[in-house]
Amino acid sequence: MKKGLFFLSIIAIALMTSCKSLTAPEQITVNPNPLKVVGNTVSAEITGTFPEKTFITGGVLKVTPVLKYADKEYVGETVTYVGEKAKENGTVVSYKNGGTYKQNFSCQYEPAMDVCELYLRFEGTKGSKTYEIPDVKVADGLNATAKKANADDVAGAVTPDKFQRIIKELTEADIKFLIQQSNLRNSETKTAEMDALKDAIKDADAAENKEIASLDVNGYASPDGEQGLNEKLATQRQKVAQDFLKKTLKKAKVNADINSEITAEDWEGFKELVENSNIQDKDLILRVLSMYSDPEEREAQIKNLSSVYKNLADDILPELRRSRLILTTYLIGKSDEEIAKLAKEDPKALDVEELLYSATLTNDKAEKMALYNKAQELFPNDYRAYNNAGLLYMADKNLESAQRSFAKALAIAPSNPDVNYNAALASMATNDVEKAGEYLGKAVGTAANLEAAMGTYYTMKGDYANATKAFNGVASNNAAVQQILNEDYAAARKTLAAVAQPNATTAYLQAVVAARTNDRDGVYAGLKSAIQQDPKYAAAAAKDIEFAKYVADEAFKAIVK
Repeated sequence: MKKGLFFLSIIAIALMTSCKSLTAPEQITVNPNPLKVVGNTVSAEITGTFPEKTFITGGVLKVTPVLKYADKEYVGETVTYVGEKAKENGTVVSYKNGGTYKQNFSCQYEPAMDVCELYLRFEGTKGSKTYEIPDVKVADGLNATAKKANADDVAGAVTPDKFQRIIKELTEADIKFLIQQSNLRNSETKTAEMDALKDAIKDADAAENKEIASLDVNGYASPDGEQGLNEKLATQRQKVAQDFLKKTLKKAKVNADINSEITAEDWEGFKELVENSNIQDKDLILRVLSMYSDPEEREAQIKNLSSVYKNLADDILPELRRSRLILTTYLIGKSDEEIAKLAKEDPKALDVEELLYSATLTNDKAEKMALYNKAQELFPNDYRAYNNAGLLYMADKNLESAQRSFAKALAIAPSNPDVNYNAALASMATNDVEKAGEYLGKAVGTAANLEAAMGTYYTMKGDYANATKAFNGVASNNAAVQQILNEDYAAARKTLAAVAQPNATTAYLQAVVAARTNDRDGVYAGLKSAIQQDPKYAAAAAKDIEFAKYVADEAFKAIVK
C-alpha cells in the first residue's frame, strides 16, 4: 500500500468512529412479561445486549426503567454503562466485543397499575455532547391475580355469649353408715349438706323459673368384704335413704319421683379417693387397680399390702359406706321474646350474657351494633362486645373503626386467640401484612378457620410455599388463587367447585382458570356469572391481562360492556 493511501484509511476509520452514536441495548427481555404482583411488590429482571462495535469508547449511557400507568410514572433506579475511555463510573462495555445489559426493577403495587407499560429511559452523553434516545417499551401489562386473595374471603371469629336458657344444677348429700350396717343415724340427717338439699328441693318446687328434673338415691358398699354381703348392704342403704327422702318430700309437700340404684362394690369411688389422698404408697394401690380387674383378686392384693391397709380401713373405706342423694334442677331463663323486649326497653335488666345473646336475635346490622354498643357501656370490661362490633365494621368496610374495636378488645384480653385472629384480618384488609403476621402468631387456638387465614397471609406476603402448606384441604377462593399462582389449574378447578358459598369472585376465578387453559367457553361462562352477581367485574375483566387474548372477541366485548 502506498503511504498516502494508508493515511487516508486511518482518517476514514477515525471519521467513521467519531460518527458513531450511543444507542439503546438490543434483544431486550423482561422476566416476567407481563409483569406480576408478588406479595405487594411488582418486580422484574431486564436483560439485553450491546452488540459489537456499537458502544463508543468515551460514551456514557444511563438506563432507567419507568412504569407508566394512569397518567403517572414510577421511576426506577438508574444503572450506568460506560465506554472504555469514559471518565465516569459505571459498568464498562467493550467497543470491540460489546457487552451485556442487565438491571432490576421493583416498586410497590397500586391498583391503578393493573393497566401499565414498562419503558426504558435513556440518557446518553459523550463529554459535553448529548444523544437523544427515545424511550423503549419493554413490557406491556401487569398480572395482579395474586391480589384476588384478600381478607374478605376469610370468615371472622365471633366471640359467643354463654347464655343458657336452661341451666342444670346439682345438689348432693351423703348419708354415711357404719361398717356392715344400714341403719339411719340421726346425726346423718342433720348435716349442713342435708339441710342444703332440703332447702334446694323446697326452692325448686316453689320458684317459677325452676323445676325439679330428677331425684336420685344411690346405695353403695365399700369394696372390702364378700360380694353377696355388699349387695345386701347397698340395697338396704338405698332403701333407708329413699324412705328418708320420701318423708322429706311429704313434709315439704313436694311431689317428685325418686330414681334409685345400687353399687355393691364401689371401686370407682375407691380409686377416686385414693388418687386425691396423701396415703402412703398410693401409687402402688393404683397400680394394683390397673393390673387386676377381678374384684376378689383386687381385694386380696390390696389386703396383702399390710403396711397401708390400716390407713385404707381408717381413711378411705368408711367414706364409701354411704347412700348419695342427688337433686337435679333446671333453672329456666328468659324467653327470646322477653330478652329482645328488654334489650330495647330496659337493657340494664339483662346480664351480659343475655345482652350479648340479644344481638343474635336480629339480622339488622344497625340493631346489632346498637346492642353491642350498649353492652360496651354497661359491661366495659367484657371484650366480646368490642370484638363482635369490630366484625360488623369489617363487614361494612369501615376498617378504621374495626381496628379501633379490636384494639379495645385486645386491651382487655390481649391473649385471646379469636380477637387476635380478627385483628389479623383487619391488618390484611389494610395491607399491613407484617402486623397481620404478629397477630396470627397469637391466634393459635381460635375457633375460626386459622388455616384459611394463614394461607391468605402467606399469599399476600408472597410466600407461596408456606401458603400452599397452610391451605392444605381448604376449599376457598383464596386457596384457589394460590393454586392458580402455582399453575396447578386442575387443583384450582376442584377447589372452586368445592367452595361452600360460591360468589362472584368464585366465578371470576373460574374464568381465569379457563383463560389459562384455553377454554374459551369456560371464560365466557365464568365472566357472565361473575358480572351477574357483581357488576364491578365487567370493568375488572376488561382491563385484566388474564383475558388479553379475548378482548378483541365480540362475545367478550358484549359480556364486559
